[in-house]
Amino acid sequence: MSANTDAKAVQLPTDEKLVLKVIPMPGDLNANGDIFGGWVMAQVDLAGAVMAAPFANGRMATVAVNEFIFKQPVRLGDVLSFFGKLVRIGRSSITVKIEVYAEHISAQGHYTKVTEASLTYVAIDDYGKPREVPRPAV
Repeated sequence: MSANTDAKAVQLPTDEKLVLKVIPMPGDLNANGDIFGGWVMAQVDLAGAVMAAPFANGRMATVAVNEFIFKQPVRLGDVLSFFGKLVRIGRSSITVKIEVYAEHISAQGHYTKVTEASLTYVAIDDYGKPREVPRPAV
């Protein structure tokens, strides 16, 4: 079982896309010996950007973290899988949901949901001004 012994093992989502997989390193630890929350947040932002990029079709910027929930601590030795799902495309914005699952290196195949977040990105032009998100041809 996972090092997150107080957490329930779960199945990985089948309706979301795996957009990032990373292993935190000892330099990412906080004073409590867990992985620093700010490091997890940065990885979530990267995963969200990977999810939003095909829709932005160009430059974009993170404009909101609508929700961010730390469900369980991330421990040294956890392999993190970041799954994303498109939530909404607005005129110039793209909102995505990211869920993070930990798999302890010594307990392969056992996953614990450690974080979930909702982020909004805005497509921007070369001057940093919002631009319309391209619409797929019908």
